[in-house]
Amino acid sequence: MAKEEKAKAKKEQLKGKAKETMGRAVGNERMTAEGRAEQKKGDARQAKEKTKDTFKH
Repeated sequence: MAKEEKAKAKKEQLKGKAKETMGRAVGNERMTAEGRAEQKKGDARQAKEKTKDTFKH
């Protein structure tokens, strides 16, 4: 299950980065902000999984 969550976090980070880059390319601030938010959500999920791994071992 942890692997699935880590993969989901990485997917969110990549999706957010792509959305942010596209938003900057077309000058769309809303899309850029949404991309940053998705990246932060992925970062938080990844940090949570790393914390769980630390206490698991």
